[in-house]
Amino acid sequence: MRLRMEKRQSGKTVTVAEGFTREKRLMERLTSDLKRRLATGGSFHGGVICLQGDVRDRVRPLLVEMGFVVKG
Repeated sequence: MRLRMEKRQSGKTVTVAEGFTREKRLMERLTSDLKRRLATGGSFHGGVICLQGDVRDRVRPLLVEMGFVVKG
């Protein structure tokens, strides 16, 4: 799984986590859990989790704790 930051055309920053191979319902639950634990908005679509803001440093340890290998 890769973790990166993007800047949208609107000028807003989002953290993007991609490369998930699990089923959609599990990933939607993971997205919901991350949003709650990080107190930020976000969404899951097309195998990609988008979280509002630059939260790479905060989301990495949470994903590792959940058993994911994080690159980037």
